[in-house]
Amino acid sequence: MQPMDESLRAQIETYLSHVDALIRRGGQVREMLAADPSSASAMAATRTWQEDCGITVNQLSGGSKAHWLARSFSEAFLMRSGAGPAVEGAAPAEIVQRLLGVLEQAVASLSQTDNGPVIPASSETPPPRRFEFVHNPDLRPIVEQAYADSRRALEQDDYNLALLTSCGILEALVTDALEHRGLSALAASGAPAGKIPDWSFETRLAVAERAGLIRSGCARLPAAARTYRDYTDANGEQGLKATVSARDARQTGQVLRVVMRDLDPGR
Repeated sequence: MQPMDESLRAQIETYLSHVDALIRRGGQVREMLAADPSSASAMAATRTWQEDCGITVNQLSGGSKAHWLARSFSEAFLMRSGAGPAVEGAAPAEIVQRLLGVLEQAVASLSQTDNGPVIPASSETPPPRRFEFVHNPDLRPIVEQAYADSRRALEQDDYNLALLTSCGILEALVTDALEHRGLSALAASGAPAGKIPDWSFETRLAVAERAGLIRSGCARLPAAARTYRDYTDANGEQGLKATVSARDARQTGQVLRVVMRDLDPGR
């Protein structure tokens, strides 16, 4: 057997670390649902986790819905009737348990020495989250990298960094949308005088909502996110004055994804 290429080995290790983090998060989601199946926060966390699982499965499957891992992922959402055919409607806790099984299958396949069925040969690294809807082309690679950094920080339980990075992305995306709309058009939505970069974070969010650029998702931003600028010193360094909770970091990430959908309805 040929020795494994070092780049492929590094790729597999990256995927294994990412899938292991998803499994840990899935266990936390399962506990939240067990404690209170009707909890809104538990359901929101479940949806976010399922979305992240879907992105990873799509990457591992090479974008093919016919791939065994992609099919296993889709089947996890189906409920079997007594006669056997699959129908929609499995309970959330049951879906979480099934998806954990799918992730375990991915780990088992990635851990095999041949690795062939899972990793698409054309992909050396997981593709970044795309931000084609951003009007400023110079900003796109910056927010793509920041988005990857925020997800990595969350997986590593660095909640301070995760929240700060998510807020920075959110502000950059909203500012880009405001600048594209233009000050004259924003004036009709009650925009204040002065340049957009001089507005506060809260003002930018409020004007973007009044102008119809985003909906009301930012109402769910925790207080730590709304005052995230206070967590940096005069030199712009991230010198945190408080510890951010896991809940605040995850909720901020959820709001960011909502705003991304608002700014790019076709995504």
